[in-house]
Amino acid sequence: MVLDLVVIGTAITLGPLHNSAFILLLSSRRGVRQGLAFLLSWLANLITVIAVVVLLTGGQPPARHSAPSTAALAAKLAIGLALVLYGAHRRRRPPRPHGPPRWAARIDNASWVTAAGLAWLLQPWGLVGAGAATALEANLSTADDWLALTGYCLLATLSLIVMEMYAVWAPAAAEARLNALRDWLGRHQEQLIVTLSLLAGLWLTAASIYGLVA
Repeated sequence: MVLDLVVIGTAITLGPLHNSAFILLLSSRRGVRQGLAFLLSWLANLITVIAVVVLLTGGQPPARHSAPSTAALAAKLAIGLALVLYGAHRRRRPPRPHGPPRWAARIDNASWVTAAGLAWLLQPWGLVGAGAATALEANLSTADDWLALTGYCLLATLSLIVMEMYAVWAPAAAEARLNALRDWLGRHQEQLIVTLSLLAGLWLTAASIYGLVA
C-alpha cells in the first residue's frame, strides 16, 4: 500500500496543469490569499476522499480476495489502463500550442471561493480515485498506516506547499522564479502529461494485476 501511495502522490503533485494554475494565482493581486485558498481546498479534497473510504471500511481492510478487495483492485486496474491509453493517445496526437487559459485574464478579480473551486476542478480525479482504492487497504489500528495516509495527502500537495511558502518568505524572488517555472511547464506540458500518465498507469496496472492473481 505504501509504495502505491508514494507513486500516486508523486504523480499528483508533479502534474503541470494545477501547478501552472497555482503560479498564476500567486502572481495575482491577492496572490498569497488566493494561493492559500487553492492549497487548502486541494488538501481538503484529498482528506475528504480518504475519510470517506475510512468510514466505509471502519478502518479495517477487507479480507484478501473478498468482493470489496477485488473491486478495489479492479478499479485501480481500470484507472491504470485508462492512464496508459490516455498517455499513448496524447503522445501520438500532433502537438498543439498552449496559450494561457481563458480565466487567466480575470484572475486578479477572482475571489477565494473561485480559487478554491479551481483546485477542485483541476484535481486529477483519476489518480485521486486510485489513491482512494489503495486506502481501502489501510488498517487504522496501526500507526504506520495512519502515517502512510497522512504522508500521501501531504505528498500530493507538496508542490503547492513549497510554492506558497516561497511566495510568503521571498515574494520578489518567488515571482520571477515561479513565472519562469510556469513558462517551462507550458513548454513541456505535453511531455509531462504523457510521462506521468504512462508511468503511473503502468505501475497501477502491474500492481493491480499482481494483486488479483497473487
